[in-house]
Amino acid sequence: MDNAATATPQGFGHSKSERLPLPEQSAMSVAQRIAAEALINGPRKGVFGPFIPLLRTPVLLERIGKTGETLRFEGALPANVRELAICMVARETTNQFEWQLHAPLALEAGISSSAIDALAAGRRLRGLASETASALDFVDELMTRHGVSDDTYAECIHHFGEAGVVELTALVGYFVMVCWIMNVARTPGGKASKTPALLPFPR
Repeated sequence: MDNAATATPQGFGHSKSERLPLPEQSAMSVAQRIAAEALINGPRKGVFGPFIPLLRTPVLLERIGKTGETLRFEGALPANVRELAICMVARETTNQFEWQLHAPLALEAGISSSAIDALAAGRRLRGLASETASALDFVDELMTRHGVSDDTYAECIHHFGEAGVVELTALVGYFVMVCWIMNVARTPGGKASKTPALLPFPR
């Protein structure tokens, strides 16, 4: 992946330079080349985002990558719920890559532009359908309290069942992890993304 100057920088200090950029192919180990080829030949069709820093540990990349594939491409959650949850994690962690990738996907899945704008600004989303509102409460509580109340749990069970609640929890955990990895590595957002960069939360 070409992380040119048009990509949105990632970082939490004065420096936004990428700490763990994509290695040159000639500098890759055999294990790294195999891992990169597997990504290119899989549903992602390339090495980008969290898989750039994860390429330093090919075995971990493979395991984490399979988990992400299962959650994104084989999960049972509705697309609007999945994409809203991912955007919430990206906003909470101020991760440019996942935000710029998934905010457009959330719009395609039926999340309104006003809801995405509110989320980007750190405001409470209003006027959501009961299913997405239930997911919103669940993800918000999980990220801020590291658990959920009985009422929130029961509401999510009503909409998604036990398997869906486990999947939603795993989805949040997976994307928190990859956002943290990219935040530490300062992995930039997608090249030439049309989605505005996230601003830091007010301090």
